[in-house]
Amino acid sequence: MHIIHFESPEQRRLLGCPNEDGTARVLAGDLYAGSLAETGETSPIQRLLAPIEPCNIFCIGLNYRAHAAETGVAIPEYPVVFMKPTTTVVGPGDPIRLPLACEHGPEVDYEAELAVVIGHKARDVSAEQALDYVLGYSCACDVSARRWQKHGGGGQWIRGKSFDSFCPLGPTLVTADEITDPQELALSCRVNGQTLQQGSTADMIFSVAELIAFLSRDTTLLPGTLLLTGTPPGVGFARKPPVFLTDGDRVEVEIGSIGVLSNPVAGVRF
Repeated sequence: MHIIHFESPEQRRLLGCPNEDGTARVLAGDLYAGSLAETGETSPIQRLLAPIEPCNIFCIGLNYRAHAAETGVAIPEYPVVFMKPTTTVVGPGDPIRLPLACEHGPEVDYEAELAVVIGHKARDVSAEQALDYVLGYSCACDVSARRWQKHGGGGQWIRGKSFDSFCPLGPTLVTADEITDPQELALSCRVNGQTLQQGSTADMIFSVAELIAFLSRDTTLLPGTLLLTGTPPGVGFARKPPVFLTDGDRVEVEIGSIGVLSNPVAGVRF
Protein backbone atom coordinates (compact mmCIF):
# COMPACT_ATOMS: atom_id res chain seq x y z
CA MET A 1 0.00 0.00 0.00
CA HIS A 2 1.13 3.54 -0.79
CA ILE A 3 0.11 5.81 2.10
CA ILE A 4 0.21 9.59 2.07
CA HIS A 5 -0.40 12.18 4.79
CA PHE A 6 -2.10 15.18 3.28
CA GLU A 7 -4.13 18.30 3.90
CA SER A 8 -7.59 18.57 2.37
CA PRO A 9 -9.10 21.82 1.01
CA GLU A 10 -10.91 22.06 4.36
CA GLN A 11 -7.49 21.90 6.09
CA ARG A 12 -8.16 18.47 7.55
CA ARG A 13 -5.04 16.37 7.98
CA LEU A 14 -5.74 12.89 6.64
CA LEU A 15 -4.10 9.62 5.70
CA GLY A 16 -4.96 8.21 2.30
CA CYS A 17 -4.04 6.19 -0.75
CA PRO A 18 -3.28 8.51 -3.68
CA ASN A 19 -5.16 8.41 -6.98
CA GLU A 20 -3.74 9.62 -10.29
CA ASP A 21 -6.23 12.50 -10.51
CA GLY A 22 -4.91 14.46 -7.51
CA THR A 23 -7.32 12.93 -5.02
CA ALA A 24 -6.85 10.29 -2.33
CA ARG A 25 -8.97 7.53 -0.87
CA VAL A 26 -9.21 8.46 2.80
CA LEU A 27 -7.97 5.97 5.40
CA ALA A 28 -9.00 5.64 9.04
CA GLY A 29 -7.47 3.64 11.87
CA ASP A 30 -4.11 3.31 13.58
CA LEU A 31 -1.10 3.45 11.27
CA TYR A 32 0.98 1.34 13.66
CA ALA A 33 -1.69 -1.15 14.76
CA GLY A 34 -2.39 -2.51 11.30
CA SER A 35 -5.97 -1.25 11.44
CA LEU A 36 -5.94 1.24 8.55
CA ALA A 37 -8.86 0.81 6.20
CA GLU A 38 -10.53 2.82 3.46
CA THR A 39 -13.52 4.83 4.62
CA GLY A 40 -15.19 5.12 1.23
CA GLU A 41 -14.46 8.87 1.19
CA THR A 42 -12.35 10.51 -1.51
CA SER A 43 -10.74 13.89 -0.94
CA PRO A 44 -8.74 16.31 -3.09
CA ILE A 45 -5.10 16.62 -2.03
CA GLN A 46 -4.50 20.26 -1.19
CA ARG A 47 -0.99 19.74 0.14
CA LEU A 48 1.22 16.74 0.75
CA LEU A 49 2.74 16.42 4.22
CA ALA A 50 5.56 14.20 5.46
CA PRO A 51 4.04 10.70 5.57
CA ILE A 52 4.78 10.28 9.30
CA GLU A 53 5.67 12.40 12.31
CA PRO A 54 8.62 10.42 13.69
CA CYS A 55 9.26 10.02 17.40
CA ASN A 56 13.02 9.59 16.88
CA ILE A 57 15.36 9.88 13.91
CA PHE A 58 18.45 7.66 13.72
CA CYS A 59 20.86 8.28 10.84
CA ILE A 60 23.75 6.27 9.45
CA GLY A 61 26.84 7.84 7.93
CA LEU A 62 29.27 6.33 5.42
CA ASN A 63 27.04 3.33 4.69
CA TYR A 64 27.71 3.02 0.95
CA ARG A 65 31.05 1.62 -0.18
CA ALA A 66 31.32 4.03 -3.11
CA HIS A 67 30.50 7.02 -0.88
CA ALA A 68 33.16 6.00 1.65
CA ALA A 69 35.62 5.72 -1.25
CA GLU A 70 34.83 9.20 -2.62
CA THR A 71 35.43 10.76 0.80
CA GLY A 72 38.69 8.85 1.32
CA VAL A 73 37.46 7.23 4.53
CA ALA A 74 38.05 3.59 5.46
CA ILE A 75 35.06 1.21 5.50
CA PRO A 76 33.67 1.48 9.05
CA GLU A 77 33.78 -1.57 11.32
CA TYR A 78 30.49 -0.59 12.96
CA PRO A 79 27.65 1.63 11.72
CA VAL A 80 28.35 5.34 12.10
CA VAL A 81 25.31 6.58 14.02
CA PHE A 82 24.05 10.12 14.59
CA MET A 83 20.60 11.63 15.11
CA LYS A 84 18.45 14.47 13.85
CA PRO A 85 15.81 16.36 15.83
CA THR A 86 12.23 15.69 14.77
CA THR A 87 11.95 19.41 14.01
CA THR A 88 14.08 18.86 10.89
CA VAL A 89 11.23 17.01 9.13
CA VAL A 90 9.39 18.72 6.27
CA GLY A 91 7.12 17.33 3.60
CA PRO A 92 7.20 17.19 -0.19
CA GLY A 93 7.23 20.64 -1.74
CA ASP A 94 8.28 22.34 1.48
CA PRO A 95 11.44 24.46 1.19
CA ILE A 96 14.86 23.40 2.37
CA ARG A 97 15.87 26.58 4.16
CA LEU A 98 19.47 27.72 4.04
CA PRO A 99 20.39 28.70 7.62
CA LEU A 100 21.47 32.24 8.42
CA ALA A 101 24.09 30.52 10.59
CA CYS A 102 25.92 29.55 7.40
CA GLU A 103 27.35 33.05 7.17
CA HIS A 104 30.73 31.98 5.77
CA GLY A 105 29.37 30.99 2.37
CA PRO A 106 27.78 28.01 0.61
CA GLU A 107 28.00 24.76 2.58
CA VAL A 108 24.55 23.12 2.49
CA ASP A 109 24.67 19.70 0.83
CA TYR A 110 22.15 17.09 -0.36
CA GLU A 111 22.13 13.37 0.50
CA ALA A 112 19.54 11.03 -1.03
CA GLU A 113 18.60 8.28 1.42
CA LEU A 114 16.26 5.34 1.85
CA ALA A 115 14.09 6.00 4.92
CA VAL A 116 12.84 3.10 7.03
CA VAL A 117 9.89 3.43 9.42
CA ILE A 118 9.67 1.09 12.41
CA GLY A 119 6.16 -0.25 12.89
CA HIS A 120 6.45 -2.34 16.07
CA LYS A 121 8.38 -1.85 19.28
CA ALA A 122 11.79 -3.43 18.63
CA ARG A 123 14.42 -4.35 21.20
CA ASP A 124 17.22 -6.92 20.84
CA VAL A 125 15.91 -8.19 17.51
CA SER A 126 18.09 -10.33 15.29
CA ALA A 127 19.00 -9.42 11.72
CA GLU A 128 16.95 -12.43 10.61
CA GLN A 129 13.84 -11.02 12.31
CA ALA A 130 14.51 -7.31 11.79
CA LEU A 131 12.46 -6.69 8.64
CA ASP A 132 9.36 -8.01 10.44
CA TYR A 133 9.48 -4.79 12.50
CA VAL A 134 9.42 -2.48 9.47
CA LEU A 135 6.18 -0.66 8.70
CA GLY A 136 7.40 0.76 5.41
CA TYR A 137 9.84 2.81 3.39
CA SER A 138 10.06 6.34 2.04
CA CYS A 139 12.47 8.80 0.40
CA ALA A 140 14.49 11.22 2.51
CA CYS A 141 17.16 13.85 2.06
CA ASP A 142 19.75 14.13 4.82
CA VAL A 143 20.52 17.80 4.29
CA SER A 144 23.88 18.74 5.80
CA ALA A 145 25.69 22.00 6.53
CA ARG A 146 29.26 20.81 6.02
CA ARG A 147 31.25 23.46 7.91
CA TRP A 148 28.92 23.08 10.88
CA GLN A 149 29.14 19.30 10.57
CA LYS A 150 32.94 19.25 10.55
CA HIS A 151 33.86 22.21 12.72
CA GLY A 152 30.80 23.51 14.57
CA GLY A 153 29.94 20.55 16.78
CA GLY A 154 33.08 19.58 18.64
CA GLY A 155 33.67 16.62 16.36
CA GLN A 156 30.04 15.46 16.48
CA TRP A 157 28.00 15.61 13.27
CA ILE A 158 24.59 16.32 14.72
CA ARG A 159 24.83 20.13 14.79
CA GLY A 160 25.40 20.38 11.06
CA LYS A 161 22.51 17.99 10.42
CA SER A 162 19.98 19.61 12.78
CA PHE A 163 18.81 22.87 11.26
CA ASP A 164 15.10 23.28 10.58
CA SER A 165 13.96 21.69 7.27
CA PHE A 166 17.06 19.44 7.06
CA CYS A 167 15.03 16.21 6.74
CA PRO A 168 12.61 16.31 3.79
CA LEU A 169 10.53 13.11 3.81
CA GLY A 170 8.02 11.56 1.37
CA PRO A 171 6.15 11.63 -0.88
CA THR A 172 4.62 8.31 0.20
CA LEU A 173 5.11 5.59 2.75
CA VAL A 174 5.25 2.28 0.90
CA THR A 175 4.34 -0.59 3.21
CA ALA A 176 6.89 -3.34 3.72
CA ASP A 177 4.78 -5.99 1.98
CA GLU A 178 5.38 -4.17 -1.33
CA ILE A 179 9.18 -4.05 -0.91
CA THR A 180 10.29 -7.57 -0.13
CA ASP A 181 14.02 -6.79 -0.39
CA PRO A 182 15.14 -3.27 0.57
CA GLN A 183 18.64 -4.12 -0.73
CA GLU A 184 17.47 -4.05 -4.35
CA LEU A 185 16.39 -0.43 -4.73
CA ALA A 186 17.84 2.14 -7.12
CA LEU A 187 18.13 5.65 -5.72
CA SER A 188 19.23 8.97 -7.16
CA CYS A 189 19.36 12.68 -6.44
CA ARG A 190 18.85 15.46 -8.96
CA VAL A 191 19.54 19.15 -8.44
CA ASN A 192 17.86 21.41 -10.99
CA GLY A 193 17.24 18.35 -13.17
CA GLN A 194 20.88 17.22 -13.21
CA THR A 195 21.56 13.78 -11.75
CA LEU A 196 24.33 14.15 -9.16
CA GLN A 197 23.84 10.94 -7.15
CA GLN A 198 22.99 7.51 -8.47
CA GLY A 199 23.35 4.18 -6.74
CA SER A 200 21.71 1.06 -5.36
CA THR A 201 20.95 -0.07 -1.83
CA ALA A 202 22.89 -3.21 -2.77
CA ASP A 203 26.02 -1.09 -2.15
CA MET A 204 25.17 -0.61 1.54
CA ILE A 205 27.91 -1.71 3.93
CA PHE A 206 25.32 -2.57 6.59
CA SER A 207 21.94 -3.77 5.33
CA VAL A 208 18.63 -2.45 6.63
CA ALA A 209 18.20 -5.63 8.67
CA GLU A 210 21.70 -5.35 10.14
CA LEU A 211 21.12 -1.71 11.06
CA ILE A 212 17.88 -2.48 12.91
CA ALA A 213 19.56 -5.34 14.78
CA PHE A 214 22.50 -3.08 15.71
CA LEU A 215 20.38 -0.13 16.83
CA SER A 216 17.96 -2.27 18.85
CA ARG A 217 20.65 -3.87 21.05
CA ASP A 218 19.56 -2.98 24.60
CA THR A 219 17.69 -0.05 23.01
CA THR A 220 13.96 0.22 22.33
CA LEU A 221 12.99 1.43 18.87
CA LEU A 222 9.45 2.73 19.22
CA PRO A 223 6.80 2.62 16.50
CA GLY A 224 7.33 5.71 14.40
CA THR A 225 11.11 5.63 14.69
CA LEU A 226 12.67 6.84 11.45
CA LEU A 227 15.95 5.38 10.21
CA LEU A 228 17.95 7.10 7.46
CA THR A 229 20.26 4.48 5.99
CA GLY A 230 23.11 6.40 4.33
CA THR A 231 23.74 7.98 0.96
CA PRO A 232 25.34 6.86 -2.33
CA PRO A 233 28.27 8.68 -3.99
CA GLY A 234 28.00 12.07 -5.65
CA VAL A 235 27.46 14.36 -2.66
CA GLY A 236 28.25 18.01 -3.25
CA PHE A 237 31.30 18.49 -1.01
CA ALA A 238 33.13 15.55 -2.66
CA ARG A 239 32.65 16.85 -6.21
CA LYS A 240 35.34 18.83 -8.02
CA PRO A 241 34.52 21.66 -7.87
CA PRO A 242 32.16 21.29 -4.89
CA VAL A 243 28.43 21.74 -5.49
CA PHE A 244 26.38 23.30 -2.69
CA LEU A 245 22.71 24.23 -2.61
CA THR A 246 21.69 27.83 -3.16
CA ASP A 247 18.50 29.87 -3.18
CA GLY A 248 16.22 28.83 -6.07
CA ASP A 249 17.55 25.29 -6.51
CA ARG A 250 15.27 22.25 -6.58
CA VAL A 251 16.31 18.92 -5.05
CA GLU A 252 14.68 15.65 -6.15
CA VAL A 253 15.27 12.29 -4.46
CA GLU A 254 13.95 9.29 -6.36
CA ILE A 255 13.82 5.69 -5.11
CA GLY A 256 12.47 2.78 -7.12
CA SER A 257 8.73 2.30 -6.71
CA ILE A 258 8.51 4.76 -3.78
CA GLY A 259 8.43 7.87 -5.94
CA VAL A 260 10.07 11.28 -6.19
CA LEU A 261 10.56 13.62 -3.22
CA SER A 262 10.89 17.18 -4.56
CA ASN A 263 11.81 20.25 -2.50
CA PRO A 264 12.81 23.80 -3.45
CA VAL A 265 15.70 25.54 -1.74
CA ALA A 266 15.09 28.93 -0.18
CA GLY A 267 16.95 31.32 2.03
CA VAL A 268 20.30 33.02 2.08
CA ARG A 269 21.65 34.33 -1.23
CA PHE A 270 25.43 33.99 -1.56
